[in-house]
Amino acid sequence: MTLDTPALLLVGGMGTRLRSVVPSTPKPLATIGKKPFLELLVGQLRQQGVRRLVMCTGYLADQVESEFGDGTALNIEIKYSKEMHPLGTAGAVKLARSHLREVSEFLIMNGDSFLEIDLHQLIQFHRRHGGLVSMAVVEVKDASRYGTVQMDADQKVTRFLEKAGRASPGLVNGGVYVFDRAVLKYIPEGSASLEKDVFPRLLSEGVYAMEHRGMFIDIGTPEDYARAQQLHESLYEAALSQPRPESSLPKCEN
Repeated sequence: MTLDTPALLLVGGMGTRLRSVVPSTPKPLATIGKKPFLELLVGQLRQQGVRRLVMCTGYLADQVESEFGDGTALNIEIKYSKEMHPLGTAGAVKLARSHLREVSEFLIMNGDSFLEIDLHQLIQFHRRHGGLVSMAVVEVKDASRYGTVQMDADQKVTRFLEKAGRASPGLVNGGVYVFDRAVLKYIPEGSASLEKDVFPRLLSEGVYAMEHRGMFIDIGTPEDYARAQQLHESLYEAALSQPRPESSLPKCEN
């Protein structure tokens, strides 16, 4: 099934924590198995019918564009929104607004994390709840290096908590979202973070969270990058297969 909803991929970060093992490559192009990590995400989107992508680039942007071009080889359309100086996750989304003029909603994916997810299901969840933002969340055993998400019985997010710094389970942001286009007016010009500057301001307007199970990993640290290498076959299998029903997915093992 083809999705009319376009997807923004946030691939402009400098990846400083990973620089010791990936010194001259943008983090989303770090090799997993024999392929760039970003190819995993593009494959997942394509498998689920997304045909229009906008890559929000920055650090070493030319390498990303050289790797994927305009998407013709993959039978998809890829546009680029290149920041000239670091804008943060929210600033990158704001900069890409010219590519979103004719849409009422769009997907966003972090370029350094993978979540096994049914995108159609997340989009339907978003439309059903009618909020400005819907985010995928996952329960992890050790949420110490993540901020956590609290929500009520109606799946409306009530609070974002900063990193606890201690090993304990919790619901964390899975890095996949559906945005109503109206969110753009809440993003300031210049550098800004979705997690720190935008989402907390939107709680009164409606931010909803849908819990997902299955594989979740980010490659932001050398330790997690090494774990992704070990899991690369399973990751690609999850990305390129038809989404499994949530009831059949195991709990996230992160």
